[in-house]
Amino acid sequence: MAFPSYVKTIFYSIAMILALVFSLLGPAMGQLIVGFYSSTCPNAEEIVSSVVQEAVHEDPTMAAALLRLHYHDCFVQGCDGSILIDGSDAERQASNHAGVRGFEVIERAKAQIEDVCAGVVSCADIVALAARDAITLSNGPQYQVPTGRRDGQRSNVSDADTMPDSGDSIQLLKDKFGEKGLSEKDLVLLTGAHTIGTTACFFLERRLYDFLPGGGSDPTINPQLLPELKSQCPQNGDVNVRLGLDRGSDQKFDVQILRNIRDGFGVLESDAKLYTDESTRQIIDSYSGSLSATFGPFFERDFIDSIVRMGQIGVKTGLNGEIRRVCSAFN
Repeated sequence: MAFPSYVKTIFYSIAMILALVFSLLGPAMGQLIVGFYSSTCPNAEEIVSSVVQEAVHEDPTMAAALLRLHYHDCFVQGCDGSILIDGSDAERQASNHAGVRGFEVIERAKAQIEDVCAGVVSCADIVALAARDAITLSNGPQYQVPTGRRDGQRSNVSDADTMPDSGDSIQLLKDKFGEKGLSEKDLVLLTGAHTIGTTACFFLERRLYDFLPGGGSDPTINPQLLPELKSQCPQNGDVNVRLGLDRGSDQKFDVQILRNIRDGFGVLESDAKLYTDESTRQIIDSYSGSLSATFGPFFERDFIDSIVRMGQIGVKTGLNGEIRRVCSAFN
C-alpha cells in the first residue's frame, strides 16, 4: 500500500524530531553519543578537522600538543574544557600543565563553529575531536568520538595537583589512573601517546644527573641512549631544549614507543618505569612481541578504546555545565 506524499512528509518530520529528542536525552542521562551534533550543527566535526589539519600543516608538532591537551583536560575535573580558561588562578597556570599548548587552535575552531551555529558545540567536545584528528594526521587510526560534553564552570590552579607526573612511582601512577576509572592496561596504552611529540630537558635533569644518591644517571637507561640524551640535555644547559619522546619514530603514531620502553629507550622516567613493574611489563611485551602485529593484541585498536574511555572521565552532560561563547572564558 502506497502512502500519500503528505503522509510520508509527516512520518519523516516525526522521525527527525525523535532523532533530535533522543540525541538530547542521551547526554541528559549522562551518556555521550557519536554524532551528537548531526542535526544541530552538522558541519561541526568537519570544521574542527579542517582547522586541525591547517594547524598541523603549519606546525607538525601541534599534533602531539593537541593530543596532550585532551589528556590534561580530562585528568583534572573531567573532560570539561577547564584547562582552556585563561586567568591568573586558572587551571592552565599549574606547574603540572607546563608546556601544554594548542589553545589557539581550539579557539580558532570554536570561532568558526560559532559563525554557523552559535551556542551549540562545547569547547570540551572540540578538544576531544581535535585530539582524534591529530592522531589521524600522524598516521594513526581513524575513530569516532562520542560527543555531547558540556563545558565546566570551574577552573582553579590547585585542581591540577593530582595530575600524573613523570617522577611518580609506578604504584602512584596506577592509583591516579585507577581513581579515574582507568586500568593498568589503559595506563600503558595512554602512555603510548608519547609515540608522537617531544619533551623538554627540564623533565630529564633528575634522571640524567641526580637519579642516584650523590649523583648519577638512571641505570635503566640503555647505554646507547644515555650519551644521546646527555648531548641534547647537558648538565646546567638550556632546560627548554626539546627532544623526541619516541626514538626513531617521534612524528609517526605507531607501537614503536612500547618497543623503545621495553629496550631501555624510554625517554621519560615514568615511561621507563612501566617496564620495571611485572603487570605493566607483561602488557608492554604483549604489544611489542614479534607476533603481535599479525595475531594481536593490536596497539592502535586498543589505544582507541582507551582514549575514548579517557574522553568520558567526569563529563558534564544534559543540564550540567554550559556551552561557552569563547573557550578561554566562562559565559
